Amino acid sequence: MPVGIYTDVQIPRSIVTCLRLRGVDVLTAQQDGMAEAEDFEILDRATELGRIVFTHDDDFLKRCRCVYSRR
Repeated sequence: MPVGIYTDVQIPRSIVTCLRLRGVDVLTAQQDGMAEAEDFEILDRATELGRIVFTHDDDFLKRCRCVYSRR
C-alpha cells in the first residue's frame, strides 16, 4: 500500500517535482497552508493525514522529541 509524503519547506521544489513525476503522492507544507508551522505542528499534521514527513532539517526530530516529552 503506497504511503503519501508530507514535505516541509526544507525540500526543494525540484525534488518534489521529480517524486511526483514518478507517481509519488506528495503534499508540501506550503500547499497545505503550513509553511510557517513549527516542526511539531508539521509532524502532527502529517500524522493526521496519514503521511510520512520528508525533511532536510537536522534538528527536526530533536525539536519534536523535546516538545512531545513535555506533553
